[in-house]
Amino acid sequence: MRDNVQTQQPKTKNWFWIGVQISCLLGLIYIFSSPIPFVRGSSMAPRIHDGDRIFIDHFYYWFHEVGRDDVIVFDHPLFPWLSCIKRVIGVPGDEVVLENGHVWVNGEELKEPYVDTPDYSARMSTIVPPGRFFVLGDHRLRSDDSCDFGFVPSGYIEGKVRFQIWPPARMGTID
Repeated sequence: MRDNVQTQQPKTKNWFWIGVQISCLLGLIYIFSSPIPFVRGSSMAPRIHDGDRIFIDHFYYWFHEVGRDDVIVFDHPLFPWLSCIKRVIGVPGDEVVLENGHVWVNGEELKEPYVDTPDYSARMSTIVPPGRFFVLGDHRLRSDDSCDFGFVPSGYIEGKVRFQIWPPARMGTID
């Protein structure tokens, strides 16, 4: 006598797709649970204004180096409880020169389409030390930046500003 027993094959789980789904879920939780801060001040005008809302990618620098022209949020070097938003001008090893409203990095003048009004009074020459960054606001006349408080230690950087979320007229990626 033969038994009619059907053997059931074990279900094979596609661990890759499960990982993708979990990553997407965690990403959505991160996006919707992260505070979307208000910008206070006009040091990044004309692109980012007082009262605008931005999205900060707190994980970007886990996988990438801080680069020149990145717009970052960091703890103020003199008042660590205060978060600031500025543009990276100099990375470790760079020579930064400010003179007559122009900025030179390593002997090459920066093209800065994001600056409406240059600061003709700023004059300085410095070399960015290891583990530090030289930052400036885009609205040079109204910015408390590396000209005032010095270099930003890498450990003070909270993340990269990726998007402007509010107001809708200026919504988009930050460059």
